[in-house]
Amino acid sequence: MANSGIFPRLAALLLCAAAVGCAESLPEVVMYKDPDCGCCGAWAERMEAAGFRVKTVATRELDAVKQRFAVPERLEACHTATVAGYVVEGHVPPADVKRLLKERPALTGIAVPGMPAGSPGMETPGRKDPYDVITFDATGGRAVFASHR
Repeated sequence: MANSGIFPRLAALLLCAAAVGCAESLPEVVMYKDPDCGCCGAWAERMEAAGFRVKTVATRELDAVKQRFAVPERLEACHTATVAGYVVEGHVPPADVKRLLKERPALTGIAVPGMPAGSPGMETPGRKDPYDVITFDATGGRAVFASHR
């Protein structure tokens, strides 16, 4: 039968469409990082495991990237990413990025300032620091988006 190969592909497509973290339904993340930073690559791996596609841009001009995307200085971390018109600064958990994309609030982005132990890409055996994911907007507004304890 000439169309016998279409059914397995159709079944896979339907399963993918029904899956919450289907990679085809999530937008690409573009991550800007220092070429020598390993934890940024670990964060990208966590994002990919959650179904995102991640494009990495290695640059020594991270300050310029952060200025370009209006990341507040007090919220800066080791890498800056963009996804679907939002800025994602630092080691934000993939689930929080998915929530951002689902809710689509009027924000510039979300950030995990610094590099807290236990955040995605910063896993340390026996240590997990509490941290918050902070929203930021063009007017300087900030709020807690999620708390991780």
